[in-house]
Amino acid sequence: MSGTKPRLRGKNWLRLKGKIMSLTVAGTDYVLMPVGTTAQRPTTPAAGMTRYNSTTTLLEYYNGTTWLVAGSFYSVDYLVIAGGGGGGRVGGGGGAGGYLASSLALSFGVSYTVTVGAGGAGATSATSGSSGSNSVFGSIVTSIGGGGGGAESASAAIFNGIFGGSGGGAGTNNSIASTPPGGASVGGQGFAGGAGNADNATYRNGGGGGGAGAVGANATGAGSGNGGAGAASSITGSSVTRGGGGGGGNINGTTGAGGSGGGGAGSTGAANATSGTANLGGGGGGASTGNGGSGGSGLVILSIPTNRYSGTTTGSPTVTISGSNTILQFNASGSYTA
Repeated sequence: MSGTKPRLRGKNWLRLKGKIMSLTVAGTDYVLMPVGTTAQRPTTPAAGMTRYNSTTTLLEYYNGTTWLVAGSFYSVDYLVIAGGGGGGRVGGGGGAGGYLASSLALSFGVSYTVTVGAGGAGATSATSGSSGSNSVFGSIVTSIGGGGGGAESASAAIFNGIFGGSGGGAGTNNSIASTPPGGASVGGQGFAGGAGNADNATYRNGGGGGGAGAVGANATGAGSGNGGAGAASSITGSSVTRGGGGGGGNINGTTGAGGSGGGGAGSTGAANATSGTANLGGGGGGASTGNGGSGGSGLVILSIPTNRYSGTTTGSPTVTISGSNTILQFNASGSYTA
């Protein structure tokens, strides 16, 4: 047969001496790839090798460095919460960190950076609380830090609640009879903070910080505003409420309760306010003459189809299984390679 070209099914030609020049498979049937477990992969693979992995039930190929799943993208669900805002002094509760939950497509082999935002510091003098820091997933999803709570002041720059993922509650205007407004939510990632009291010699009360699920309550009469409620998510397999706003503080009245989902309670007298809960993105409580509560840190959660999960991470996320998905919970910054 030397010098001849045998004809193959599907009108394909094969050069002798074992070297295939080209192969076109016609028809509507199938090509059966080699099948084997992960443990049965070739011990010395070469770039271009392709096989069906019976362990992962996926088609895979070797790119010269590592085995990759064939295809370009796969979808994951995410929950990204920023750090909560700190509470003000004689002021409002901090707003919860921005709360974003949806799905997106990840590219195979790409490393996605995870940044978990810290909570903002509570006020230790007659100032507003600090806003929380943003949480970011892969430069794709950015949750905005919660706004700090306002403080007792004659200056609107200090007594107004600060804008944020959820807005901070307002402090007290000790100059004129105008009601200080709570901070607004930025980008629809939460809710606004509550208003504080106008000039009132007896009751100097702050508004509640906004939560991921509800607005912070206004200060009314002798009462400070409660923090707004957080929002519930079952991304980990069970329902958990996160992102509560901080309660307002006061001089002589009733303190504001923290919102469900990690919001810190306000305080009165010389007591320090309660901080927001770590990794729930809750706002810190507003104080009286003590210190405002700090905001709680945020988190990033990914729900990944287990048959797509690469197992390549940094930052030591918590790894659990829920149904057919692998759950990564980042309580600190790290990365995931798709």
